[in-house]
Amino acid sequence: MKQLLAFTKKEFYQVIRDKRTLLIMFGLPIVQIILFGFALTSEVKNVHLIISDNSKDVNTLQIINKIKASPYFSVDESVMGYADIEEAFKKGTVKSALIFPSDFGKDLVHSGKAQVQIIADGSDPNTAKTIVNYLTAIINDYQAQLSPAAGLTYKIIPETRMLYNEEGNGSLNFIPGVMALILMIVCTALTSVSVVKEKELGTMEILLVSPFKPFMVLISKAIPYLVLSIANFTVIILLSVYALDVEIKGSILLLFMESALFIITCLSLGLLISNVTASQQTALLISMMGLQIPTLIFTGFMFPLENMPWIFQAISKIIPAHWYYLIVKSVMLKGLGFEGVWKETLILIGMTTVLLSVALKNFKIRLS
Repeated sequence: MKQLLAFTKKEFYQVIRDKRTLLIMFGLPIVQIILFGFALTSEVKNVHLIISDNSKDVNTLQIINKIKASPYFSVDESVMGYADIEEAFKKGTVKSALIFPSDFGKDLVHSGKAQVQIIADGSDPNTAKTIVNYLTAIINDYQAQLSPAAGLTYKIIPETRMLYNEEGNGSLNFIPGVMALILMIVCTALTSVSVVKEKELGTMEILLVSPFKPFMVLISKAIPYLVLSIANFTVIILLSVYALDVEIKGSILLLFMESALFIITCLSLGLLISNVTASQQTALLISMMGLQIPTLIFTGFMFPLENMPWIFQAISKIIPAHWYYLIVKSVMLKGLGFEGVWKETLILIGMTTVLLSVALKNFKIRLS
């Protein structure tokens, strides 16, 4: 134990003195959390909306007030012709327009049926569809609040509810996946590079000829990154809760334990990569570039796995980040306990055992 503590202390000193390593470990996660949490969101907010009210009655006024109360639109009220609206779309100054005809109020009161036109910029189909859905929902909500005396016939209105994210916080779509992506890449890359660095500098020979066992060499390399990765995870959690308003509904202790298990899995993969590479550049290329694309595609937080062919769904099962992503969603967002994630936990334990066993077995005690 004295030897292990001595080597672990040495590794801590090396990591702390390497500013680039600390920047990758703590700077990269903070930047990615902020970008994914604030920039890459499926929500549409502050859309510049032109409202051309040609009727100016109490009904249009009430609808406009409901739209103004929504955080999704920045309303510009002005009576504009179609030519002016089309010109505004061409310039890109607006994304949508809502046009009330001159007899909107009369038609609504007398016939119980009135029309309104919604125009959206179709150059971005997804955003246009979202804008139309938002405006339609607001108008339908107003229609549902009208009394039967307004002349409207009764309708069956479906009520929609969002489970686990009723407030529509877009950050919840990305935080679990970003956590898996960050820990997967950072832990794997830094661990693999730390071992290969010893090979390049020639200090690995000194370690191998010492009375210290090769098994202890690898373990002492992994321990500092385990401690720093847990600290890194703590920073991510604090940013998610206090900067992105993500509520942790489940056990924070269970979340930390599952994250520690996933970190050990990533460290084991990093040790395995270090066995098959001879330069830091190669180790970085495999661990960062080689793992980033599979993690983004096969984790499930950016692209639905159910829509993929069966062969790709099968590939996703061997990606550790996929199982950790399911665990984080279940514990953080749904508030489930261990009984809800025991299967994913056993899979990660199995992966960790296999990766660590292969890494230790293939660790070369002699340098060529």
